[in-house]
Amino acid sequence: MKGTAAALPPSGGTDTWEELVTAALLGTDRRTPPGVAPGPSAPLALLDRAAAETVRRRAGLRPGPAARRPEPAPADPRPPLPAAAARRLAMLLADRPGAASGGRRGAAPDLMELLPQWLATANARGYAPPPQLLAALLDAARGRTDLRPAALEFAGPRALWLARLNPDWRFALRALPGGGAALPRPEETDRVRRLWEEGLFAERVALLAAVRSREPDTARELLATTWATERAEDRLMFLDSLRTGLGPRDEPFLEQALADRSRNVRATAAELLSALPESALAARMAVRAATCVALDRTRPEPALVVEAPHECDAGMERDGVVPRPPAGRGERSWWFGQLVEAAPLATWPTRLGGRTPEQIVALPVADDWQGELHAAWCRAAVRQGDPAWSRALLGPPSAPEAGGPGAVSLAERAKLLGALPTGERAEWVAGFIATHGLSEAFQLLGVCAVPWAAPLGRAVVDALNIARDAGSYPWSFSGVMGLAERCLDPSEAGRLDALMAVPDEPEDASPGAGGYWAEAFQRLVTTLRLRGVMREELEAP
Repeated sequence: MKGTAAALPPSGGTDTWEELVTAALLGTDRRTPPGVAPGPSAPLALLDRAAAETVRRRAGLRPGPAARRPEPAPADPRPPLPAAAARRLAMLLADRPGAASGGRRGAAPDLMELLPQWLATANARGYAPPPQLLAALLDAARGRTDLRPAALEFAGPRALWLARLNPDWRFALRALPGGGAALPRPEETDRVRRLWEEGLFAERVALLAAVRSREPDTARELLATTWATERAEDRLMFLDSLRTGLGPRDEPFLEQALADRSRNVRATAAELLSALPESALAARMAVRAATCVALDRTRPEPALVVEAPHECDAGMERDGVVPRPPAGRGERSWWFGQLVEAAPLATWPTRLGGRTPEQIVALPVADDWQGELHAAWCRAAVRQGDPAWSRALLGPPSAPEAGGPGAVSLAERAKLLGALPTGERAEWVAGFIATHGLSEAFQLLGVCAVPWAAPLGRAVVDALNIARDAGSYPWSFSGVMGLAERCLDPSEAGRLDALMAVPDEPEDASPGAGGYWAEAFQRLVTTLRLRGVMREELEAP
């Protein structure tokens, strides 16, 4: 056997293997493959030849062309992190959430929850990351989409260079137009035009957003050049970019979009136009809405009366009114709410006897229309970013249930707060907490600027202390406690030392509540002090 195999000629490639397979199927009496002598020994020679060819097929590897050597990583011109901040980043990236369930216990800070703030501060200072931590930074961003914008901004061009070499990090290339290639500047008209006409969809969206942020008119004109040929879903995405820098110059383009063949595009165009109080659409909506709301002077006290529209005509549909209501909603109230929402809020003082927003909102509304009318005014105040109407609809934070005269839900209140200046927003939420506690404050706290202003921070700490002393079920406050760890000013840590001891538990307290509260306050104090140290490390020369 060995001698016969050694005497076989070299392999002839794929054809040789096919010839051997054919001879084995047909038999050596009918087909003798090349290099095998016919006769009684042909079957054995065929098997020897097939064994040798099998080894060649398994072991042989056709060499491929040499791959091009990667280009060197680009330089990062930003200054390096201070040494202490670099060590801190390594610690933050090495921390991983525990696998335990049932709520976090212990006094140790959750380092991964501090990473977003650390990145925001590092980006504000303009630092570059240590090269040896780029891989860990990309892994952290891969696992948490909320980290990606800040992480990729901090990681810089070298992380994108790495992402092109590792499929696990391709998200970084998708997150930026052109796989991280620099966008052309608005003044580079040829490059802008070429990318707009030939780029991928994500590149075009990013290009339009970038140009819009710098030169709104140029972006709108660019969009107009290809508007008629774009797909409906693409037109909708491009139109949404006009929210940035929205102004009167956009009105002619948006008016044309009201006749778009896509209902979603028409609705978005109408929404944008209604946010321009001087637009023709806003004026049309003001006329329609004003015919629905009037002041009834026949009553002992003035009141508002509502006459909702009886039909949704073609003009209303063209201006963005959706004719078919959702399930369980009446047609007339549905149409009425859309008209009031889209009408300029300046309509109402003129229509209702020169009253202020506070006076208008305080008027009674006949026939159970108050909820519908006030909810529509809430949406209008949010859309138009009107602080005066937002204050009126919110009412004082000490009002019963803090619902104010018009806010219909916590979500609505949170949106109205977003129209107020940051300081006033914090004061209102602090007043809400002082009156009503923390049970409904979580959503409102989410719209407050970080770090929390001193009055808001004190209100939160005082409310937590009251809940602790009352023996309240502690786990129901874990969300607020987590927010406090991230949002309280680190200077508040000294005020919390007395709360770290295990309190005496009232008889009706939840079992183990005192120990939980002590751990939670210990973790809060430790986290605040760590945040203070982190800030100092990033500010070090």
